[in-house]
Parts: sequence; C-alpha cells; structure tokens
Amino acid sequence: MIYKYHRIFLVFLVFLVTGFTQLKAEEALTWQDCIKEAVQNNPDLISAEESVKESQASKKITASSAFPQIDSSVSTSTAKASGETTDSYSFGASATQLLFDGLKTRDNVKAASENIKAAQFNYKFTSSEVRLRLRTAFINLLKTQELLKITQDIYNIRRNNLELITLRYESGIEHKGALLTAEANLAQAEFEISQTKRALEAVQRELVKEMGRTKFLPLQVTGEFKVSDTVLEKPDFEKMADENPSLGKLMAQKNAASFGIKTAQANFFPQLSAQAGANRSSSHWPPEDNRWSAGLTVSFPIFEGGLRMAQVAKAEAVFNQAKENERSTKDGIVVAIEQAWNTLQDAVETAEVEKKFLDATQERAKIAEAQYALGLTQFDNWTIIEDSLVRAKKTFLDAQTNALLAQAKWIQAKGETLEYAD
Repeated sequence: MIYKYHRIFLVFLVFLVTGFTQLKAEEALTWQDCIKEAVQNNPDLISAEESVKESQASKKITASSAFPQIDSSVSTSTAKASGETTDSYSFGASATQLLFDGLKTRDNVKAASENIKAAQFNYKFTSSEVRLRLRTAFINLLKTQELLKITQDIYNIRRNNLELITLRYESGIEHKGALLTAEANLAQAEFEISQTKRALEAVQRELVKEMGRTKFLPLQVTGEFKVSDTVLEKPDFEKMADENPSLGKLMAQKNAASFGIKTAQANFFPQLSAQAGANRSSSHWPPEDNRWSAGLTVSFPIFEGGLRMAQVAKAEAVFNQAKENERSTKDGIVVAIEQAWNTLQDAVETAEVEKKFLDATQERAKIAEAQYALGLTQFDNWTIIEDSLVRAKKTFLDAQTNALLAQAKWIQAKGETLEYAD
C-alpha cells in the first residue's frame, strides 16, 4: 500500500515538473501580439492587400489611353536586285491623341475607381474574417491552457479521495467497490491530463497558422475570460449594417456597374483622334530626307450585328444584379448582426449562471468531504457530489469560452477588422 502512495506521488510530481518546464520554455503572447503578427504575415490578408494594388494599377492602365501615345522607330535594311545592292535607313516618331470617344474612357476610369473601393472593402472584409479565425484560435488555446490546470486540480481531488478511501477500506469501514471506483476516477483524471496536453499542441498550431508563421514553435497566450461591458447595450442594427464592409463592397460594385452601362452606351458615339509624325530616311547613315505628317481620324462602326445593343443590355443586367445583391446582402447582414448579438447575450448570462452553480457545488463538496471523513455520509452520496464538482468546473470553463467566442462572432458580424480593440 505504501508503494501505491509512492507511485501516485511520483506520477503527480512528473505532471507538475513537465507542466512547469513546458510553460517556462514556451513563448507567451498577448492578444495584441497575435494581431501584430497577423497583420504583417497572414497570407489571406496579404493576398487581399495585393488585390487592392492590382485594382489601383488597373485604373492607371485604363486612364493611360487618355494621354498621348508616342512611338519611336529605327530601321535599316539591305536589298539586292539585278546585281545591285541598295541600303536604306530611317528613324522617326509618331504620336496619337484621343480627342473624343463618347466619354467612354472617363467612365471606365470612374468604374476603375469604384473597383478600387470594392477591393478596399474586400480587404476589410478579409481582415474581419481573419480576426474571427485568429480570435477563435486564441480563445481555444486560452481555454485549453485553463483546462490543463483544471484537469490537474481534478487529479489532485481524485488522488486525495483515493488516499482517504484507501484508509477507510483498510480499516474495514469502506467496501471494495468504493476503492475500485476511486482508483478508476484517478485513472480517468490521468487520462484527461494526457488528452488535454495532446489537444494543446493542436490549438497552438491553429494559432500559429492564423498569425502567418511559417514554422511551428510551442507557445502560450495570456488573457482573461471577460466579455466587454459595451456589448450588453442593444445597438442600432440597421446602422451597423450600412457600415459593414461586405455591403460596402457590393455598393462599390454596383456603382462600377452603373458606369459600365455608360461605357457600353458610349460605343454608339464616333471616336475622334489626332495623329502626327516625323521621320528621316535615306540610303546612307545618318538619313537626311525629312518627312512629317498630321491628321485627324474619325471612326464609327456602321453595322456589327447588334453587338452594341447587346453590350448595353448586358451592362444593364450586370447593374440590376449588383443592385439586388446589395439589397439582399443588407437584409441578411441585419439579421446576422441581431442573431449574433442575441447569442452573445445568452452566452454571457449562461456564464453568470454557471458561475453560481460552480460556487454552490464547491461549497457542497467541502461539506460532503468533511462529512464523509467523519462517517456522516455514505460513499455513494459523497462521490455524486464530487463528480458534480468536476462537471461544474468544466461546464463553467465551457460557458466562459462560449461567451468569448460569441463576442468574437458578434464583432465579425459587425464587420470590424483586426485592429478592433475588444
């Protein structure tokens, strides 16, 4: 029996030493530390940022057609005919300036500006999604760290219970079934510690991924299981929906589509451009014969098989789609925001209730343990109260975690980005 006590003590000591060594070696990060890394390294965020740069470059490409287009050329050639060889050299420059195209280029530039806004709103939306994933990973790691402490506390409770029951069994006061149950409870506690340690690495990897790190190293996070008091006040859901980046993206796309209609209509107007050029050419270098030219060009398609009418119809259809998508999305955002707020309120209140249950269960467990030690209560009644305490600890942790996760989803439903304070 003494050997059994030594074994239990050694197992407990190993858990303590291993846990202490692990925590000491791991990097400790706050929520703000995680945000800073994600802003710089998260691949989804980087991709969205590059999409903004792409749309900005596309606008410059579109606007470039309104500026003079200047080309230069240098050429040399040799020809042989009837036994005679003739050389020719030339160089020159030409310029073309668009004068009028039915304001097509202007509207294309405006549409490109709206596409930039859409890309910027998409960046904010991506940032909001990344924040939710990052916050979820952070909370899961925070929970798992706390769960490891709870499982170790439960192990201590089960170990102490086994010692007490063993003494009573050896004294003939308790039956063998109680002893076997206590041993099984201790084995269960040992398993849950091992299980939680395995889960710890998985949630660490999740957080490392969302921060955008390329190499995994064990880490831990520091924080509190506390929901901001500001979320308890009911907000204006309609106003929040108007400020949501996913809606802003669709509004910009709708505006771009409206300019697309004007662009298609501009094809019915003639296009006017001016050209000028000058060159030199001769049979020797440097060429000496000067030539220059200047003129205007007007182009207007006569018949294209209904192409321009179809282009206008297509642009109008794209605009109508974008308009209805915007309306549908706004309605959906309002519903999602209100549902997320309701879920958050339920989660906060549930955590408060579970805290009261935990306090009550802890008090009952203290009384029951003292009564059992004095022989005033039976093992079956005592172990039921002890099991309730174990469940209450885990349930309260789950309730705290759910409240934090509900707050994270509420923040995401509003469309807040990574930099959001709460």
